[in-house]
Amino acid sequence: MHELGIMINVVNSIEKIAAENGVTKVETLVLQVGELSPVVPHYLEAVYPAAVDGTLLQDTRLEIEVIPGNALCRHCGTEFNLVKNNKICPDCGQSEWNLISGTEFLIKEIVAC
Repeated sequence: MHELGIMINVVNSIEKIAAENGVTKVETLVLQVGELSPVVPHYLEAVYPAAVDGTLLQDTRLEIEVIPGNALCRHCGTEFNLVKNNKICPDCGQSEWNLISGTEFLIKEIVAC
């Protein structure tokens, strides 16, 4: 489960940002995770308490927004969700596409008190 290591790096980054900006308390941390990312949101939630224990983020709430794995069909230009459509364009049935979104892992927002 590599999510613990990822979350520890996120916590370290946020603590550095907080120190640079004089933030002493964080209420909420919002992450964005792509639907096609190797990072599993459920596992992030599971390891979050251990990753933030004893840190500035100890009493924060974690919110995770899942970014859909969308693609653009090379044949007809339709934008569609790869997961829901089994990587096949629902309009023309072709399987040649360009990835638009879904592999991201971002710190979207840090809500300070």
